[in-house]
Amino acid sequence: MSANNTNNVLKLGIPKGSLQDATIALFEKSGWKIRMHHRNYFPEINDPELTCSMCRAQEMSRYVETGTLDCGLTGKDWILENESDVVVVADLVYSKVSNRPARWVLAVAADSPYKRPEDLAGKKIATELVNFTKQYFTGAGVPVEVEFSWGATEAKVVEGLADAIVEVTETGTTIKAHGLRIISELLLTNTQLIANKKAWEDPFKRRKIEVLNMLLQGALCAEGLVGLKMNVPEEKMPEIMSLLPSLTSPTVANLYNKNWLSIEIVVSEGIVRDLIPKLHDLGAEGIIEYALNKVI
Repeated sequence: MSANNTNNVLKLGIPKGSLQDATIALFEKSGWKIRMHHRNYFPEINDPELTCSMCRAQEMSRYVETGTLDCGLTGKDWILENESDVVVVADLVYSKVSNRPARWVLAVAADSPYKRPEDLAGKKIATELVNFTKQYFTGAGVPVEVEFSWGATEAKVVEGLADAIVEVTETGTTIKAHGLRIISELLLTNTQLIANKKAWEDPFKRRKIEVLNMLLQGALCAEGLVGLKMNVPEEKMPEIMSLLPSLTSPTVANLYNKNWLSIEIVVSEGIVRDLIPKLHDLGAEGIIEYALNKVI
């Protein structure tokens, strides 16, 4: 069957907004180049078996659930907020700031008397994550008024428009900068690859989604890792090996007609600066450091 058949084309959703650049960069490391066009929500991708659509992460799970998209990337938070009935294929922990999960937190004015969620009984809370926040406080047995915030949520408390906010943060820096204090963490969230249930049952589409996941995960795994190759005198191997942390056991091969060995390893980028001089002092030569796009 031709790859041009619509059954053999996977409709992929790319999150527009804060995650857009990080997602496009991750796909490029994974082998897919996504080319954006000005004011166009349908970017090009270098794969005839894929079509791309841009949409807000807040709406992605709804489009995937209805089958408008076969799969997409969005936050765990928005899947919960929309109560979407989709297949969660995998977690993809990356963000615009750091490759770690983000937090939805409950924050109040730094000088307010509130110290716990229970202290906010009868108060007003502003957030973009309305449904989840209502469910959280209902489950805790704390009656509050939750209203939707269209943006600039951190300023709502300062302006006297709300007693507290529920807002997403990675570092907490912006919240502190607005004179707020975090009193509770409500949800840990990260990006997830999700699929439409019917698409997941389709053999071609499921295989394509699984390949996407494998290569995206491989690119994330390679973050912060580099490869090292070097030649070392055979008699120095015990000392060299004692210095070498590795993702797996190093690859070792004999060099032709010499009492030297070739070693290849994968190590954390953070240790290379200190490791290479030590290896050189022990007699390692031809040391090569190279970047890794994927580790699978």
